[in-house]
Amino acid sequence: MCSKEIVKITLPNCSLDEQTILTYKGRVREIHSHILQQNSTGWIDFPIQNNESLLDSINYIASEIKACADVLVVIGVGGSFLGARAIQEALTPYFGLAKGGIEVVYVGLNMSGAYIKEVLAYLDSKQVYVNVISKSGGTMEPALAFRVMRLYMEERYGDKAKERIIVTTDAEKGILKGIADKAGYRQFVIPDDIGGRYSVLTAVGLLPVAVAGVDIIELMDGARHAATELAQSDLAFNDAYQYAVMRHILHEQGYSVELLASFEPGLSKFHEWWKQLFGESEGKDRKGLYPSTVSFSTDLHAIGQYIQDGRRIMFETLLHFHEIEGDMAVPYDARDEDGLNYLTNRTFNEINAISKQGTALAHAEGDVPVIQIELPKLDAYHLGYLIYFFMKACAMSACLLEVNPFDQPGVEAYKQKMLELLKVEKVVKE
Repeated sequence: MCSKEIVKITLPNCSLDEQTILTYKGRVREIHSHILQQNSTGWIDFPIQNNESLLDSINYIASEIKACADVLVVIGVGGSFLGARAIQEALTPYFGLAKGGIEVVYVGLNMSGAYIKEVLAYLDSKQVYVNVISKSGGTMEPALAFRVMRLYMEERYGDKAKERIIVTTDAEKGILKGIADKAGYRQFVIPDDIGGRYSVLTAVGLLPVAVAGVDIIELMDGARHAATELAQSDLAFNDAYQYAVMRHILHEQGYSVELLASFEPGLSKFHEWWKQLFGESEGKDRKGLYPSTVSFSTDLHAIGQYIQDGRRIMFETLLHFHEIEGDMAVPYDARDEDGLNYLTNRTFNEINAISKQGTALAHAEGDVPVIQIELPKLDAYHLGYLIYFFMKACAMSACLLEVNPFDQPGVEAYKQKMLELLKVEKVVKE
């Protein structure tokens, strides 16, 4: 397979081989052309468009929020928050705030009254801005959260509340658009041709992470590199398409579960974004791999036994960054009572890399196919590249299954049933 500067894909002890993968060249080329002709594909060229004015506007508002607030409350569910939270947690400190950033908290991702009540209590001693994100404004979870937060902001800040509420929504229509226009809230646009789970590299994800202290210029530069490099239809030179074909072949061989695994706990929310991207894009018409995730080495001592010796229904995609900012070396201890001085001066991420190699070998020997995806460094640039890489791979992967990567009829089904039940409850109470 081809090896590039950014992403390196390897197949340790896996039955897949280059010749088998490249038999899909013709089909991939046809699907590539088909995808470019579809609606909801504005994300494909978005990173290579001239977004300088948008990024300037986002950074300007982010600077205002950071100067005037202690906390940004982001309201959203699904694609309206998963990507931002993934980037924030991957690129900001485990404890405390990023340099030049403030705290970002999320509501509207659930309907827990206890959760939002605790958020409100937490905010009382802090200065607050709100960013509500919804294409239509009609999704129940963020709509309810916005109702609560809007009333809270108005009670606390009076007429100045409208200066502290930023709306990210459709350019022309929808409940939230109407509310924003009437109230005079400042707005960012969710492009018509970009669906929620593909929207992280628009204002949907960029404003929250800019407030958190992430360099969105670097993030978009990485995505631009990916958009340029992964634009070609030739499978032999497109790593994202190779990954899509690999997982498709394994699915055809009878594997029904893909495990995305990483060795850095800050990537746990990235896992959640990945699960939505692939699950919501592929899980249709009784088709699709079930996307699941594990965080190593923690899960090697939890679900690891099942992976090694359980049912042979899964394959594994191991994600690894060779350099982690803030990594540390194992210190020397003259007592050496634990017998670990042989690791002195090796960094924890170096040991993690060896753990990854050992895990890959053990799982492959246990008949769990392994795909390794490696990147040079966990930073904004390479994470931007990886986000685009997975979106491009996901579109191809869903089309290989002959399902639409850009709709979500199953999600709409649950929303409809919930509304029907709520209306029945209302009639009964009346």
